[in-house]
Amino acid sequence: MKLRLQGNSLRLRLRQGEVRRLVERGVVEERTEFAEAAFVYALRVTDAAQISADVKQYRIEVAVPRGVARQWASGEQVGIEGSQPTPGGKALRILVEKDFECIDAPPGDSQEDAYPNPRAGKC
Repeated sequence: MKLRLQGNSLRLRLRQGEVRRLVERGVVEERTEFAEAAFVYALRVTDAAQISADVKQYRIEVAVPRGVARQWASGEQVGIEGSQPTPGGKALRILVEKDFECIDAPPGDSQEDAYPNPRAGKC
């Protein structure tokens, strides 16, 4: 699972096995180890009504409604998108996407388990 943070936007990209694991186990998690601590980001299936995100110490957790996750995982839909208000009066944009193979990936960049790119034959 890949995490991208940019401004008030949070995006997670999942490969095929991670999407399966999300549906089967209800959670997918990654961790990055540093010298003194670990940073964790997770996607969790919940009974909540809408997608949301929270951060506590060194952990970001995105919650997605169970029915939305199942529909997304089993269909052609590329992403799940939502937003939530922030204390500063802005909105945090949350996007969860299927990770497609890169058409022009750098040498050595693993494409294993990525979704086939629908544009691969059109370039």
